[in-house]
Amino acid sequence: MVEATLVHGAESVPVESNTVKAWVTLVGAQIAPVEFSEGASSAQPYSLAPWLPGSIEGLTPLLDVLRGDFFCLPFGDQPDGPPHGEPAHGRWAPVTSTDHSLTLHLDADDSGAAIDKTVSVRDNETVLYQEVTISGLSGMFNYGTHPILDFSGQAPASARISTSPMIWSSVYPGVFSDPAIGETQILQPGAEFDSLEAIPLAAGGTIDVSRYPTPAGHEDLVMMVNDPAAGRIGWSAAVFDGFVWFALKDIRSFPATLLWISNGGRTQPPWSGRFTGRMGIEDVTSHFADGLLAARDQPLARLGISTAREFDAATPVTLRTVQGVVFTPAGFGRVVSIDTAVAGQITLTDEAGNEVATAADWEFVLESPG
Repeated sequence: MVEATLVHGAESVPVESNTVKAWVTLVGAQIAPVEFSEGASSAQPYSLAPWLPGSIEGLTPLLDVLRGDFFCLPFGDQPDGPPHGEPAHGRWAPVTSTDHSLTLHLDADDSGAAIDKTVSVRDNETVLYQEVTISGLSGMFNYGTHPILDFSGQAPASARISTSPMIWSSVYPGVFSDPAIGETQILQPGAEFDSLEAIPLAAGGTIDVSRYPTPAGHEDLVMMVNDPAAGRIGWSAAVFDGFVWFALKDIRSFPATLLWISNGGRTQPPWSGRFTGRMGIEDVTSHFADGLLAARDQPLARLGISTAREFDAATPVTLRTVQGVVFTPAGFGRVVSIDTAVAGQITLTDEAGNEVATAADWEFVLESPG
């Protein structure tokens, strides 16, 4: 029997190696805190909400325990279920637990899917492996990961954000932050851009979102679609002081990445202007966070970009992701490439040509060979 422990106010179960300790909540299977360690160095990049579960009345289960990374099916709103789906809200049942691995199960009433989620770690690797197997699901659905990183302890503009090459990038085209309820956005709705270093502002000019935290007081969303010509492995990277957080994916499973820039732009509860310096770096098959119906409409079909995937109830689908950290020397800059030429290892190169390598089974993310 897996024993649950209260961690940051939520019932959680551990997954642990000699270099990683991760806590997984039973509600929403949200993963955090996660401590990565290597010798005398340690890092805890994932966000924990500045409120405890049960401290604010009326919150959805997702917001009540909000932290780290969680899986969304569908991604965003839906007609007959909670936003981001029951996987992000429901109570998961631990099925199996070993020294380095935890599997949980959820029967999702909203979609009819049976979902198994395995979180695993390996000795001598500062890496978190996740596998989500979806069975019994029929029809077109959008979905995604939802890792939220905490940059609030970083000096302004000191963290560096980058991704693998993209073929299309845009600010959310509608009202993402509603001023009527105390929200503020600063990016130009619908503006397309070629670089995170120059995203158009609604007030004119541009802002460099690759340097974070930006000045507090805004809540914005951008979407970027991976370039298939760059290869099947897509990546994101965030350079902190002393380490880089990275995420790897198969772009056939997750063709786009969202940046949820949550930097004090929501003044209503539970946010109350105190959720600052956070960023969700979320790998998705979706149209922004517009939800199930919008994704099924395939609004980016004109660009050859699919925003929903066809599921067959008789054929389970397994989605895999890798997230982790690599500790870096002082001055390591914005990541410009993550090389996967060596089995079981990735090599990160910064803009000055400096390289750091770490053990990581990047082939784990491939949904199917070839």
